[in-house]
Amino acid sequence: MHFKLHTKLVGLCAGLLLSTGLQAQMIELDRVAAIVDNDVIMASQVEERMSTIRSQLAERGATDLPPADVLRAQVMDRLVLESIQLQMGERAGIQIDDATLNQTMQQLAERNGVNLEQFRAALEQDGISYQHAREQVRRELIINRVRQRRVAERIQVSDQEVRNFLNSEMGRYQTSADYRLAMIVLPVSEAASSEDARRQGEMAEQIHQELLAGADFTGLAISRSGGEHALEGGELGWRKAAQLPPAFANAVDQLEIGGITGPLRSPVGYHILKLLEKRGGDNLLVDEYNVRHILIKPSEIRSEAEAAQLIQRLYERISSGESFDTLARSFSEDPGSALNGGSLDWVTPDAMVPEFRDTLLSAAPGQVTTPFQSQFGWHILQVMDHRQVDMTDEMREQQARNLLQNRKFEEELQTWLLEIRDEAYVEIKS
Repeated sequence: MHFKLHTKLVGLCAGLLLSTGLQAQMIELDRVAAIVDNDVIMASQVEERMSTIRSQLAERGATDLPPADVLRAQVMDRLVLESIQLQMGERAGIQIDDATLNQTMQQLAERNGVNLEQFRAALEQDGISYQHAREQVRRELIINRVRQRRVAERIQVSDQEVRNFLNSEMGRYQTSADYRLAMIVLPVSEAASSEDARRQGEMAEQIHQELLAGADFTGLAISRSGGEHALEGGELGWRKAAQLPPAFANAVDQLEIGGITGPLRSPVGYHILKLLEKRGGDNLLVDEYNVRHILIKPSEIRSEAEAAQLIQRLYERISSGESFDTLARSFSEDPGSALNGGSLDWVTPDAMVPEFRDTLLSAAPGQVTTPFQSQFGWHILQVMDHRQVDMTDEMREQQARNLLQNRKFEEELQTWLLEIRDEAYVEIKS
């Protein structure tokens, strides 16, 4: 099975997978291209990256490529920054275990619509060593963790910033409801006679009655809709309420999931909408979990492996009957919860980092999970209780805070990259 990999899915940071077909040529070119603190960048790495980028640009249809010297300078700068961050990760003891790496490779395969064996075969058919791709993803995961640790801690979002954002036009738009919709369209052209328009209206009402009687919306959209999405069963995808004409938004807002509107008239014809899914908006019921956890962090005096060993010992002690509360107070390095026996109180899964969220959702009530790793360190957790609450206002505030944090992260990341580049010893060889 042969296909071209999507750049965004294969490279988590920069799409650095290398073509094995270049190896013979690169052995001849190999020499030191740059010294970066305690690391070196070889000429082969520069040529490999340039070849990868050219291939990616060609895949996107780009024809006006930059001159080789300009591209080489850009590539060199990227490799220097990556080397600095990887060395920072090594000094901090950041490691990506095989289980995490295997899970990431599985996710990459799924995003490409294939299983792992098909993914491996496609890589190799495109001249890319699976083992090399796997190690490159490991490097990129390390870089991501370095950035999370070093950049995220520099960001603060105040309550006033959140309030100002929610009161702004953009804030109201970003936090408004999202609808996943399907639509049947019976067009009426500007040149249509009043009789033609009337017949289309009658046809729309007939279709509506068929739907109310249980007819399949997808089948009717394919066979009778005149809209551009007819062959997709009329599905439009996700739309913000603000993106819809006011009459459409008002009608959809009254629907339950799976509901359909009556025929709605617009300047271009008659429309029947079906609400497939909804997220955000008013009366949002959210799952909350009462959770406690123990966090063990790697540090300058504790390596990643030592942190993993300690959390495993704590897990075994709890499994043998020792008090979670007592061990959390004695060992947990989360200052916000340790003094409370590890309690995080009530949390929503989406507010947690992915590894914590996924483990939380898969844990049975009362179960103490096996140790798992996140960007913050090693955890074990226990779900104490579960409830559903109306979190509309709180969720909007959290959504606004996340949007502002992401925006600040991108801005702060650029500042931080400039700082670490200036602080590093870099010698570019001619």
